[in-house]
Amino acid sequence: MTIRTLFAAAAAFAVSVSAPALAELPTGARAPDFAAQGALAGKPFSFKLHQALKRGPVVLYFYPKAFTQGCTLEAHAFAEATAQFKAAGATVIGMSNDDVATLQKFSTEACRDKFAVASASPALIKAYDVDLRKPDGSSTGLTKRTSYVIARNGKIVMVHSDMDYRDHVKMTLAAVRKLKG
Repeated sequence: MTIRTLFAAAAAFAVSVSAPALAELPTGARAPDFAAQGALAGKPFSFKLHQALKRGPVVLYFYPKAFTQGCTLEAHAFAEATAQFKAAGATVIGMSNDDVATLQKFSTEACRDKFAVASASPALIKAYDVDLRKPDGSSTGLTKRTSYVIARNGKIVMVHSDMDYRDHVKMTLAAVRKLKG
């Protein structure tokens, strides 16, 4: 291997390591307003962020795909905590790129009729920077597992992005309670 080839390989590696990763929206940013179609307790449901914020904070959680193991377990966890979110004045809505028919079934079976799920359009996925990408940088067509807590004023007060579903409920509930306190 020549010095030039070695240098080129090292430079390519450095660029790949130092390239900025796609990041979620930061705390303090204004949450992009949107409207989406989805399901609540198996019935068609329309969601508008600005209307939900009039009632209190919103927990907007993106999950990759309905009826996959992690997404089902995460939905069960949010369903079990629904009363606590309501006591703190928050609305919970799950978002994925699944179609409404799939979400109708998921809202009953996984969400246990406790909270709404809605279909995230490609524009919404881009606006919230939650496109799940392959190692080569191309889109999988799914969303990253990312939770946002949005205050009534439309500002993001908490972001948690982790493909492991287990801390999403705990962290979003703590952020909502902090807003109430």
